[in-house]
Amino acid sequence: MSLEPGKQHEMAVRAPDFRPELEWINTGGRQLTLADFRGRILLLDFWTYGCINCQHMVPELAELERRFPDVLTVAGVHSGKFVNERIPQNIARACDRLGVHHPVLNDRQFRTWREYAVNAWPTLAIVSPDGYVLGMQPGEVTAEQLTPVIQRFADALRASGKLTGAAAIPFTPPVISPAPGVLRFPAKVHAADDGRLFVADTGHHRVLEVELGSDGAEGRIVRAFGSGRAGWMDGEAESAAFRSPHGLAAAEGVLYVADTLNHLVRAVDLASGRVTTIAGVGDQARRRYAGGPALEMPLNSPWDVLWKDGRLYVAMAGPHQLWRIDIAAGLVEVFAGSGAEELHDEELAMAALAQPSALATDGARIYFADAESSGVRYAVPGADVRTLVGAGLFDFGDRDGVGEEARLEHAQGLAWWAAEKKVLVADTYNHRVKTIDPYTREVRSLAGGGEPGLADGGPDEARFWEPGGIAATPDGTRAYVADTNNHALRVIDLASGRVRTVELREVAGDATSGGG
Repeated sequence: MSLEPGKQHEMAVRAPDFRPELEWINTGGRQLTLADFRGRILLLDFWTYGCINCQHMVPELAELERRFPDVLTVAGVHSGKFVNERIPQNIARACDRLGVHHPVLNDRQFRTWREYAVNAWPTLAIVSPDGYVLGMQPGEVTAEQLTPVIQRFADALRASGKLTGAAAIPFTPPVISPAPGVLRFPAKVHAADDGRLFVADTGHHRVLEVELGSDGAEGRIVRAFGSGRAGWMDGEAESAAFRSPHGLAAAEGVLYVADTLNHLVRAVDLASGRVTTIAGVGDQARRRYAGGPALEMPLNSPWDVLWKDGRLYVAMAGPHQLWRIDIAAGLVEVFAGSGAEELHDEELAMAALAQPSALATDGARIYFADAESSGVRYAVPGADVRTLVGAGLFDFGDRDGVGEEARLEHAQGLAWWAAEKKVLVADTYNHRVKTIDPYTREVRSLAGGGEPGLADGGPDEARFWEPGGIAATPDGTRAYVADTNNHALRVIDLASGRVRTVELREVAGDATSGGG
């Protein structure tokens, strides 16, 4: 952001005030106007919670607030791209999951977006203590880049007497049911070929190994990998640290983990429980890379992993690509995707993806959930990328059908149902599980009534709340669902579509302490 504080203020326009009919989140029900921010610099963050670039801004904004506690207030303007992202309880849940601790306006009809002439997620707007827009910046920006900008504005505004150091808006998180228990925002689940089930207990920064009872609806946690405290540390199961782990894949005695917010890929030796890092440097990649030594290459929000033919495939949500790791050689490379964010089928290197968030395989094709295009697509190694469902970045809905007739909304979970030769889809923002026939492209709803909630029962009675992951058992009789916003693990009888909530028994001791 290149701004000249003095000149910018001379050319600034009056900031539009917030409409009184719009809801605020994280304020304890208090409605805010620009007058509530007087005396401080206000940094408005226009965002939508499913967007990976917007998610990348969350820690950067928190760091800015830490650096300027007496000067700066951050407020989010949530202009939801998807219909599901405009519902207050869903935004509140996302704020809790992502760690957003500042006031957030639900700009559900894009009125504030239009009044500030915003045209991209994310966009930042700086507002002066006396209510003028000083500058705007679209795209991801780091705290390091913004710090000198905020400092220059602060110095100029303090000298003019406008920066008075007024009190900050207190953070008051909403109370939402259900509350976390054994799990907190589980993002992914993996059913290994040997019958073991692994769950990414994402909000507790750990991965669980679950031993299931005979009916499939009871589970005993036999091991937890990760201390429950967010961080990056290799070592034994109880001392290792993850930061919001997501995708899981077990192969040849190793459990691979997409350690999303650490921007790493980790490996758990299932014999010893020891955790090591196999790819990434612990910082987000800020530009595009073609590949190289795995432990020297920055990654960008790895969201899921898949083992196939001796290599590990990675859904790299940040750069809108699929990557591949040669474990034996210690090398990583781009497998598919040009880095452009859109839905465009083409040869592997030229195809455009949109925030790939899940992977599955039938042994030949590599299927992926293309979240921002609400699509399910597949890559053929050595050939190209093709689309099963999805039409574009703004084509979404909840409609069964064939090919272009069907619509999903920000699907984030996939599994291969070998017994029926179909793809299982966690249709996240539709709160359903669906199937896709990859040969006819027919989409059918399998379970979930389509409204957010927590209810067991038949296909229409059952309720999910933004399910993020799904896994089919090797015998093809059941599917396990990471029911993210319900902090729950669910199981579907694939013959009947009946859904039950898995009762999990915790490991000895409280491994959830320190999570969050």
